[in-house]
Amino acid sequence: MGVVSRSWDGGVNAGKDPAELRHALGVPIMPKSLERALTHRSYAYENDNPPTNERLEFLGDSVLGLVVTDTLYRGYPNLPEGQLAKLRAAVVQMGALAEVARELSLGSYVRLGRGEQVTGGRNKPSILADTLEAVIGAVYIDCGLAEASALVHRLFDPVIARSARLGAGLDWKTSLQELTAVKMLGVPDYQVEESGPDHQKSFRAVVRVGGRVLGSGVGRTKKAAEQQAAEAAWRTITAESEGLAAGNGDLRPDDGDDQEPAPG
Repeated sequence: MGVVSRSWDGGVNAGKDPAELRHALGVPIMPKSLERALTHRSYAYENDNPPTNERLEFLGDSVLGLVVTDTLYRGYPNLPEGQLAKLRAAVVQMGALAEVARELSLGSYVRLGRGEQVTGGRNKPSILADTLEAVIGAVYIDCGLAEASALVHRLFDPVIARSARLGAGLDWKTSLQELTAVKMLGVPDYQVEESGPDHQKSFRAVVRVGGRVLGSGVGRTKKAAEQQAAEAAWRTITAESEGLAAGNGDLRPDDGDDQEPAPG
């Protein structure tokens, strides 16, 4: 999938023939529209400013959001609004879009400027996600909502199914905050330290609840580290609660570890 077939723009931006992508998408999108959807602004700056994919990206984002929201509303009638919102956010977030784009080898087709190419632009999550949204927007323009919706379903129904199984893992920070509120443990407090050079930052986060360090995590971004720490804390509190419930105890911020089982 990653093998270059032939250059489609004179060798300056050698990449796979977009006709292959058109075939993979299975929609009658016009070649010119697909070319625009694959044109990153970095390429335009270096090549007399042809139209970029940014307007199509804007449109595709809305089409994707509409189809995913409609699918969740109809497919999960028992989920409350808050859970539907978290599920939608998990499906349309940049990382999820980038993974779908990688499954299409979309990075192999994008027209990029030289700077973006040499810095790994073909695999950057932001570029992949934006380009996928632009492709969806172009399909909507050329083929209509029915074809665009069918494409979104083919690409994202598996993502929706996986995300629906995550439960609390849809957003660990929110899930932790909700759990601590229910158990009256206090608001989670995050502390983050960063290390490493600018081009390769690493972040370590710890989260305290009720004065106790209940979780830690590391990641390439602050958000990723905090999410990992929140997951660890959520699992700790859940395990403690289940253990205490078995003995009819009660979890408290400061003395949860010292609880004795209530008399039988």
